[in-house]
Amino acid sequence: MARPRGFDTDLAVERAMRLFRRQGYQATSLPQLTARLHLGSGSLYAAFGSKEGLYARALDHYCTDLVRHLAEHLRADDDIRGSVRELLLALAASDLADPEQGCLLVNAATERAGHTSTVERVRAAMAAVERVLSDALRRAQARGELDAAHDPVELARFLTTFVQGLHVMGNARADRVFLESAVAGALRALD
Repeated sequence: MARPRGFDTDLAVERAMRLFRRQGYQATSLPQLTARLHLGSGSLYAAFGSKEGLYARALDHYCTDLVRHLAEHLRADDDIRGSVRELLLALAASDLADPEQGCLLVNAATERAGHTSTVERVRAAMAAVERVLSDALRRAQARGELDAAHDPVELARFLTTFVQGLHVMGNARADRVFLESAVAGALRALD
């Protein structure tokens, strides 16, 4: 069966990404995907090759958006502590607002740890996040906002790890007080 006329691949990937975020790879069935994407299974296979192919596209889309959003948030001239605080609190608020939404990277890393191409995608995304953070921290160091004794790469790795842990705690239904306290603790690393 051919793809329907007017099929929007980007919209289909976005919809699939939301479903995979909420349910994970294994729990998302082919009938759920075809219903969400308004396709028949033949059209899904024609467009993406397989459920796995669609998942890979959805994960790539998620990672690209994540890195772009992070780079936009950590603009070159903004105060690093304020920017990181806003970013972390926004992530915590998002998790509080919809704890079942989940983080596709956390889900991919845990649910598909034995799947090589998924692990490679997750590692590449984490490396890109680390680069964006370490670049922002280096700029802050050059402006005198961050002590020269701090290693920007080490701090970026800590923040990358912290963000993933923040998502896990959000999934575990940690309350606002807990998450805000955790963010305050993480910000002390920038002192």
